[in-house]
Amino acid sequence: MTEAPLVLCADDDEDILSLVSLRLERAGYRVARARDGEEALEQARSLRPEVIVLDVMMPRRTGVEVLGELRADPALAGIKVILLSARVQESDVDRGLEAGADAYLAKPFKAPELVAKVEELLAR
Repeated sequence: MTEAPLVLCADDDEDILSLVSLRLERAGYRVARARDGEEALEQARSLRPEVIVLDVMMPRRTGVEVLGELRADPALAGIKVILLSARVQESDVDRGLEAGADAYLAKPFKAPELVAKVEELLAR
C-alpha cells in the first residue's frame, strides 16, 4: 500500500491552519504544519511534501519569498505550491503566479475548492 501524499500547510493564522489541515486530512492526505515562512522552508527541505499550501502574508518570510527559495533549489523546485491569500487584486495574483505558484486561492476559500486544487495539482 502506498502512503498518502504529504501536504505542507503554512499559515500564521491558527484557525486557518487548523481548517486547512483538517479538510486535507479528511480527504485522505498526510499533513504537516508550519506557522511562519522560515518554518515552512525548513519543513519543505526536511519533509519534501508533494504539495505546499502557502499563506502569502507570514512572519519571518512571506509566502512569495518562500516560493522563490523553493523554485531556486533544484531539489525542491518540483513541489507544487498553492498560494493562499486575502490579497486578491489582479496584481497580487499575477505576482504570485509569476513567482512560480501553481495556483492562487483567495481567502476566504471554500474547503472543497482547496481539496480539488490539491487533487488537480497531484494529477499533473
